[in-house]
Amino acid sequence: MASGQKPFYIVLGVIVVVGVVLIAKRASGPANISMDANVVVTTADTSGFRGYLLGSADAPVEVTEYGDLECPVCAAYALVQFADIKLRLIDPGKVRLRYRDYPIDGAHRHPRVAAHALACSNDQGHSWDLIEKMFDTQTEWALATNPMPALTDMVKGLGENVDTWTQCMQSKKYQGRIQASQNEGNALGVGGTPTFLIAGKLYDNRFGSDQMVKLVDSLIAASPRPAPTAAKPTGGQ
Repeated sequence: MASGQKPFYIVLGVIVVVGVVLIAKRASGPANISMDANVVVTTADTSGFRGYLLGSADAPVEVTEYGDLECPVCAAYALVQFADIKLRLIDPGKVRLRYRDYPIDGAHRHPRVAAHALACSNDQGHSWDLIEKMFDTQTEWALATNPMPALTDMVKGLGENVDTWTQCMQSKKYQGRIQASQNEGNALGVGGTPTFLIAGKLYDNRFGSDQMVKLVDSLIAASPRPAPTAAKPTGGQ
């Protein structure tokens, strides 16, 4: 071999080795997971679970949000409106927020995988932390062919037991719960996300924080219940 060719083959060898390492690393990463739609819902799927709750259990008004974690409009609402809603309604004890999954299968790639990731994270007490992270990084995981690496990094960053979370994802044990949540929204007439149910009426994403505050205050004023007191918000089921 000519001496001039040695550097070329050395560089080529390094490229091959690096390529093999990267392929092996990708292959050993979290495998993609698919979730089924229209599964049969059992009593066990919904027993003891009303949704992901945030705020005082004594809040006089409950606001239910039907959302899709992959929905860009939901992310925009969460990033722009939610902080104000939390500050003015949830933290002072006026509202308890109830989040329900409403996966829009036709429009999004991974809505049920995302919803299931949330359910498994809720087992370890990080439902609202993960909701925030998923909306913050939606453009990163939602467009990926396999969202599992990004989702796994998120739950790891929250300090969760990743093996337990991964086993939960692989088991698909919350498919029925997610379907039940979607069925609930369908029965009410939810047609898109985010949709809010307040005092028996549905409101879409055009219902901003100022309007929500005005409505909640009017409902509280019309109620014979005592005025709410500020309480530390609670998450989970």
